[in-house]
Amino acid sequence: MTRSVRRTRRMLKVTGAGAAALLALSACSSSDSDSSADSDSAASASASDKLSGEVIVFAAASLKESFTTLGEQFEKEHPGTKVTFSFGGSDALAASITGGAPADVFASASPKTMKIVTDAGDASGTPATFVRNQLEIATLPGNPGKVASLKDLTKSDLKVVLCDKTVPCGAAAQKALDASKLKLTPVSYEEDVKSALNKVVLKEADAAVVYKTDVKAAGEKVEGVEFPESADAINDYPITLLKESRNTEAAKAFMALVRSPEGQKVLTGAGFLQP
Repeated sequence: MTRSVRRTRRMLKVTGAGAAALLALSACSSSDSDSSADSDSAASASASDKLSGEVIVFAAASLKESFTTLGEQFEKEHPGTKVTFSFGGSDALAASITGGAPADVFASASPKTMKIVTDAGDASGTPATFVRNQLEIATLPGNPGKVASLKDLTKSDLKVVLCDKTVPCGAAAQKALDASKLKLTPVSYEEDVKSALNKVVLKEADAAVVYKTDVKAAGEKVEGVEFPESADAINDYPITLLKESRNTEAAKAFMALVRSPEGQKVLTGAGFLQP
């Protein structure tokens, strides 16, 4: 066999071995890539399914419509979660929390009622204002009492309802009345803003001082009358995670939704003011 033939065979063997090696490396690389993709996909699925269980939210009565909408949205975005709400007067909710009622999140209608919870050491972190709310007068449809101002509510022939002074909407109404040097004796003080509004809806009162958001939520059942003094009695709404939360991660995610552009759109659409 000639030297050139032997050299040619050696080159073919080397070339064949190199091709085999390249094929093996390519297969290994492809396998690693598939494995990595599978791993990333699993991690992504795990992250999206991470939140589960119940989130208990104590929230001011005026947040009922918007928070219910956000709760349904949250459950849709995080299958396996459930948002349970307890709506009411902020002072009563704060008392329940400090009394040991189980809850994950507290959204109050005023810093004063939030302070009840923070002073008791029941909040986790610093509460943050997420919206603000302004007062408005709710009258019967068509405004038969011809209410055009806060002063008109002092007419002796009008049956007017206010929130209790311990509730944020009642404290704000009293602040507006004091600033205007007006004295008003309501036919009743109600435990929360929805109860005050309901008196007008049921035609048991001619007017009530409530929030703009409540007038908007009631639709054609009442008529709203704005008054300039309300600008001096706007309530900040703070929200906080509670120290005894049993579902911290999901609770934080719900709070994040409330403060997100998406959540703010729902809240401002309901009549709330941005913080």
